[in-house]
Amino acid sequence: MAEPLRVLVTGAAGQIAYSLLFGIAKGDVFGKDQSLILVLLDITPMMPVLNGVVMELQDCALPILKEVIATDKEAEAFKDLDVAILVGSMPRREGMERKDLLKANVKIFKSQGAALDKYSKKTVKVLVVGNPANTNCLIASKSAPSIPKENFTCLTRLDHNRAQSQIAVRLGIPAKDVKNVIIWGNHSSTQFPDVNHAKATVKGKTIGVYEAVQDDSWLKGDFITTVQQRGAAVIKARKLSSAMSAAKAICDHVRDWWFGTHEGEFVSMGVISDGNSYGIPEDLIYSFPVAIKNQSWKIIEGLPIDDFSREKMKLTADELVDERDTALQFISSE
Repeated sequence: MAEPLRVLVTGAAGQIAYSLLFGIAKGDVFGKDQSLILVLLDITPMMPVLNGVVMELQDCALPILKEVIATDKEAEAFKDLDVAILVGSMPRREGMERKDLLKANVKIFKSQGAALDKYSKKTVKVLVVGNPANTNCLIASKSAPSIPKENFTCLTRLDHNRAQSQIAVRLGIPAKDVKNVIIWGNHSSTQFPDVNHAKATVKGKTIGVYEAVQDDSWLKGDFITTVQQRGAAVIKARKLSSAMSAAKAICDHVRDWWFGTHEGEFVSMGVISDGNSYGIPEDLIYSFPVAIKNQSWKIIEGLPIDDFSREKMKLTADELVDERDTALQFISSE
């Protein structure tokens, strides 16, 4: 069995982590032959709950799980990491302005970025899940100057999976028969779910999604708003935010980063926007379509963009610029 990988999950006593940890520990992400050391970080008041999670992981008697470490100390949690999955963040409370949420999270992700810089391997792969994920990811990256910017990504795979599934349900086909949907921009209600370049396999024939669905007004209307607002719809129904689907999306994101995407296929990831060909401002973590090879992602360039799409892509970029500038003000005023 390969040398163990050291994998950190933050917010490890929370509900997303509760669904996520089992998936990682049983080999869904790094494979069935890759031994793991799981490091679980949470805040001090959550340590009793976290100890219960450790007991359960032990009780699963999983063959690849070499060790589980539970801690409330960043110095211990970030030491020698191969992969960091940053789920924990300050949740939005009722009556809280987005600005207040941003301020609280800037502090958390500045600190965790600095810990990555100081204690982790320089090759560490970082996935930020805690919201506002794109801007939290940018702050963590800026706080870890010795780690390449390309090693910092944020989760938009949940939105990607939602879009893929909506098309599959509409066409009455399995989700695996829908490929190359795209989420552009922010993991927020301004994101743009785009199926202009997506393909669907219907009755053995692979065709464009617009041709398959044959309902442009749905694809440019309700389809987009359903995906944009799906998180809120789940909260309304369950009284809790998405956990099972979020955990599955995290597994998908990290597994594809680790093992690569299939030839001719791409997935959505929040990545650094520098050097993109779509006119998106630099120095943002923006969701693009990417292909992955040898654990390195590359933005799919040169896709034709119509005016409808360009407007939506700009709208979500504008929101990210605003978030970034606000977050950087908080950092400089500290």
